[in-house]
Amino acid sequence: MAEENNYTKQSMAEEDDYTKDGTIDYHGNPANKKKTGTWTACPFILGNEFCERLAYYGMSSNLVLYFKYKLNQNSTTASNNTLNWSGTCYITPLIGAFLADAYLGRYWTIAIFSIIYVIGMTLLTLTASIPGLKPSCLGKNDCNPTDTQSAMCFLALYLVAVGTGGIKPCVSSYGADQFDDTDEHEKKHKSSFFNWFYLSINVGALIAGSILVWIQVNIGWGVGFGIPAAAMAIAVVSFFSGTRLYRNQKPGGSPLTRMSQVVVASIKKYKVQVPADKSLLHEIADGESAIQGSRKLDHTKDLSFFDKAAVEIQSDHIKGSPDPWKLCTVTQVEELKAIIRLLPVWATGIVFSAVYSQMGSLFVIQGESLDPHMGRHFEIPSASLSIFDTISVIFWVPVYDRIIVPAARKLTGHRNGITQLQRMGIGLFISIFAMLAAGILEVVRLGIVKRHNYYTHDRIPLSIFWQVPQYFIIGCAEVFTFIGQLEFFYEQAPDAMRSFSSALSLTTVALGNYLSSLLVTIVTHASTRGGKLGWIPDNLNYGHLDYFFFLLAILSVLNLGAYLLVAKWYTYKRAMGTLR
Repeated sequence: MAEENNYTKQSMAEEDDYTKDGTIDYHGNPANKKKTGTWTACPFILGNEFCERLAYYGMSSNLVLYFKYKLNQNSTTASNNTLNWSGTCYITPLIGAFLADAYLGRYWTIAIFSIIYVIGMTLLTLTASIPGLKPSCLGKNDCNPTDTQSAMCFLALYLVAVGTGGIKPCVSSYGADQFDDTDEHEKKHKSSFFNWFYLSINVGALIAGSILVWIQVNIGWGVGFGIPAAAMAIAVVSFFSGTRLYRNQKPGGSPLTRMSQVVVASIKKYKVQVPADKSLLHEIADGESAIQGSRKLDHTKDLSFFDKAAVEIQSDHIKGSPDPWKLCTVTQVEELKAIIRLLPVWATGIVFSAVYSQMGSLFVIQGESLDPHMGRHFEIPSASLSIFDTISVIFWVPVYDRIIVPAARKLTGHRNGITQLQRMGIGLFISIFAMLAAGILEVVRLGIVKRHNYYTHDRIPLSIFWQVPQYFIIGCAEVFTFIGQLEFFYEQAPDAMRSFSSALSLTTVALGNYLSSLLVTIVTHASTRGGKLGWIPDNLNYGHLDYFFFLLAILSVLNLGAYLLVAKWYTYKRAMGTLR
């Protein structure tokens, strides 16, 4: 009997050594908690993200000025091309996420797309350095690129957009995979991971927005793009270095197919009555879900039309195993419900992203009209002001993680201090003040232009550092909204759709860029009627950029109102059981 008890205890101890969320090690065996994952594996993932973001922001922070001065584009075209490319970088993650969740897994998706990214960065460096590929210039900013040179530049940029599509949706989710969802001790660290993950992004962005932007303006674009290309190569090395330590989720097959099956089965059974006893709905008897790499999901009451897909009728069992296009499990139905519930929250992130996108477009152009001197001889590039957004994030992340969360935890009793929905709402509120600050600065600037007749001046005697508040406020808003969004979309996604859900959250940035680009186009078209110069002319001294910023402030207020309604009615998912 004693031997039997000892054997039982030993078996339970061995069970506790392994994760119960379905993760496996690089050999394909169940992941051992003591040898894989947690903060042991995360430095390699955070190092990869730091280098990749250094590469991305080192290339993109000043891109609007590269378009304007090296590719000879006007302000509106340069701004729109920057926004459209940046938007594409946040749409392609849908492709990478689909491949990761369905077939490749997050590890191999990151690995393959990182190589594409390095190829794009290398080609971009060549287009800015090699005679024949780089535009010929008569002066520093008087260039005449050929169509082929412009095409090669955009080919390189869109290769980068494809490469980032496999990295963005997977890296944050892959880092969070290193913490077992079924282990309360490990799960508590997951929220901290998202905070430090975002911090690593911004440390990379800080170096890019300060040193690399200065190099591009003062030394050359070839060197300025070459350093980010080298950083991306280091990112790949960092990622592969941690291979033995990673925990990997198994790909669960096509999520689009599973969601389509629920929709089709629900429509086919639209006349079928859903039983009052929800335990009668179809679910496999095993402890694990039928979907590989996913725990079972408990039934929820809303969106009840889709419950029809899980109602069993006599014809479902005529040919032995049921047809998945006619009968779906409760977990499969709840997967679709979880994604549908995320969509209204997702939609409210678009306006916030439009506000955020101004840092890479109109904030930079506004900065070009201000005095860039820091001391007598040193001039700070307008794109470098984005470092104050980064400094803000670097300041607020540890403040949030070490001060705000523990204090809020004592007041609310919530594990994370405040809910993810509350966190995102606070960020949306703060972002309104960023647009007000930018608009007020432009009112002051135009007032100086008018009083002193500075209309023909490229720059006016108002320090560029007056832009710091608008950047700093956006950084504070990011810590609440973007990090909250990362965590929320990961937590609320079904286990086998977490890359897809992360990609979905990233598309708000894409659509925010597209919305900003659309607003610029509409405003330019409407305000230039009758031969007027419009709100955003090449010479801002004749324009009204302040009106555009105030327009975004109004849209942000309306968006916050919509968000509060959405958050009030949100239903959280409920996962059940464990996986081995």
